[in-house]
Amino acid sequence: MILRLQAPGDPELFERAQDLLEKVYVQGRHEVATALRTRDGSVHTGVHVEGSCRRSSICAEGVAMGAVLAAGGVLDIEAVVSVQIKPADRFRVIAPCGVCRELISDYSPDARVWVTASEDIVEYEALDLLPEKSRRVW
Repeated sequence: MILRLQAPGDPELFERAQDLLEKVYVQGRHEVATALRTRDGSVHTGVHVEGSCRRSSICAEGVAMGAVLAAGGVLDIEAVVSVQIKPADRFRVIAPCGVCRELISDYSPDARVWVTASEDIVEYEALDLLPEKSRRVW
């Protein structure tokens, strides 16, 4: 049995990410899941897809963002939660990698992104995760 997180802040996103990862988890292949909410209230999920060559891997955050577009939505993200299953069979909230921080903040610089800081799960604005970010007008 995998130990689930108590969902601070945004219980729906935490639960959706945990539900997805619990369903598809394969060690070494699908170890991260993301749930995000756009400003219209819709929730989209994505799972990390590991490739044999690291460069071919796709992060869960990017997959979830693609799901928004595939559903005909707009990438105006309100909140993002990514979870991982640790070796002790426990869920843990993880911060997006640098590439995903860039991607999220390119489209929604004020999106709330949940991360683990010390022992606490806290939220940051996406842009705060990238000090001195170059801004681009799309």
